[in-house]
Amino acid sequence: MKRITIAVPDDLARAVTREAKRRDTSTSEVIRVALVAHLGLGFRRRELPFANLGSSGDPDIAQRMEEILHEEWEGDLRR
Repeated sequence: MKRITIAVPDDLARAVTREAKRRDTSTSEVIRVALVAHLGLGFRRRELPFANLGSSGDPDIAQRMEEILHEEWEGDLRR
């Protein structure tokens, strides 16, 4: 990691310090996060190659998730 020294107005320095305390992190981390966001270098949505690979044929599987998991894991829960 490269160290960069910059000069900022006092009010901006106070705001960064206050934000670092609020987040319980360092001022350097607050500045890094702000720069990444400002420069658009942050999180980029990735394709999920495994999404939609198969179809269960069950149109309400998401709504019945808890019920299905309970049925599948019932034997394991008794151990």
